[in-house]
Amino acid sequence: MSETVILVTGGSGLVGKAIEWVIENDKTDRFGKKDGEKWVFLTSKDGDLRKFDDTKAIFDKYKPTHVIHLAALVGGLFKNMKYKLDFLRDNSLMNDNVLECSKEAGVKKVVSCLSTCIFPDKTTYPIDETMVHDGPPHESNFGYAYAKRMIDVQNHAYHEQFGCHFTSVIPTNVFGPHDNYNLEDSHVLPGLTHKCLLAKQNNTPFVVGGTGKPLRQFIFSRDLAKLFIWVLREYQEIDPIILSVGEKDEVSIKDVADAIVKAVGFEGEYSFDTSRADGQFKKTASNEKLVKYLPDFEFTPFDVAVKESVEWFVANYDSCRK
Repeated sequence: MSETVILVTGGSGLVGKAIEWVIENDKTDRFGKKDGEKWVFLTSKDGDLRKFDDTKAIFDKYKPTHVIHLAALVGGLFKNMKYKLDFLRDNSLMNDNVLECSKEAGVKKVVSCLSTCIFPDKTTYPIDETMVHDGPPHESNFGYAYAKRMIDVQNHAYHEQFGCHFTSVIPTNVFGPHDNYNLEDSHVLPGLTHKCLLAKQNNTPFVVGGTGKPLRQFIFSRDLAKLFIWVLREYQEIDPIILSVGEKDEVSIKDVADAIVKAVGFEGEYSFDTSRADGQFKKTASNEKLVKYLPDFEFTPFDVAVKESVEWFVANYDSCRK
């Protein structure tokens, strides 16, 4: 039997590290490593995926049979607004090179990672997979959003013209070990975690921007990793699939802050700065399609996942991204 080689781009990021953890630690047949599988986790040191020759050299070296494409230029709101062309161009080049090299190398399946920010700004809720191209994305990050949307367009074109099995997933707000904890340019959960830990260390108040009322769906990176592995092995559609907890598991930013305060063991003054903007109140995504395929999948309870993430951050404070 010939070896299965799974190449994971963006292997050192939040999701890549979670997939590596699941492959090494999950003992079930459905999500764990299987005999005859070789997993290769790429980092930017392996080559620049924006350059076709670098990408082709990586494919020639490892000869993958399957690809999980996570690599992307990412950033918070400020960066997205300031560098729209960089986000559009760098991501488009990476995606194009990975898909074209996959086609040329005869890769059996590619699973690419999209984002809920690709959905139309003006939409009805809950959002589902059929709405991706129904209108323009939010103006603040259209560069990134359009580059990610184009993966879905390319997947269908590669499938229709060459029969390639290229698909994509759309996760909601991912968090977990190996996140980016930068105070200026991180997502809400790791940003608040870092802020709360500093407040504890410095004996200062913990102040959360906004009212705490907006609702979000969070997915623990290790749960998402299991679902990525399931998609790679079992999901047959070309159309994307939303990977998320259900609408009933939406949590408010206040719930997030409460869970962090508890996990950090912060006992100081804790308040909300209501003069700060809240952002969108909700962006609810439907996970009906996922539930139809995997009705028994168990997500890690939010408080447990936050506790594990905070413990990882504390233990790796000196070396993690911040």
